[in-house]
Amino acid sequence: DVNRQTPRRTARKLIMSSSHLPQLTLVLGGARSGKSAFAERLLTAVPGPWAYIATAEAFDDEMRHRIAHHKQRRGQGWMDHETPIEVADALANRTAELPALVDCLTLWVSNLMHVDRSVADATEDMLAALSKRIAPCVVVSNEVGLGIVPENALARAFRDEAGRLNQKIAAAADRVVFVAAGLPLTLKG
Repeated sequence: DVNRQTPRRTARKLIMSSSHLPQLTLVLGGARSGKSAFAERLLTAVPGPWAYIATAEAFDDEMRHRIAHHKQRRGQGWMDHETPIEVADALANRTAELPALVDCLTLWVSNLMHVDRSVADATEDMLAALSKRIAPCVVVSNEVGLGIVPENALARAFRDEAGRLNQKIAAAADRVVFVAAGLPLTLKG
């Protein structure tokens, strides 16, 4: 069917719908929704090199494989910054002049909670860093509020922190896109 849009064509159409990539774009979605690949395509619409601010840590073989897959998919032109905690510093200092992708905020929340750091304080620091950036930034996060209420207090606290963070980033963002099954739905912008 000629009218069907591939995720790549849909991303290109979304990019072309504005004259440039907005200063801040939030890409939300569930696990394996295609949100990271979509975010990468959005960012590479502007000239590189691009900064990839990765919040994941490779504690086991499965996670090492996931990280390697992301790196291989991105190809050349990306400068990796492995930043499990200090995302604000990476955004403000190490990558301020490069188009940047932060992937992902959900893992960042988990990392912060693991070391007993205030997610609210870290969020404010990140928002301040984002507001001072010269180059555009695309931020990826999981939408964790669509499932059932978790059965334990830690999981509920995580879901609540991630939900509050997503709301704050969405409020500050110029564009918010929800990705499901590889297909983007523009929520804002």
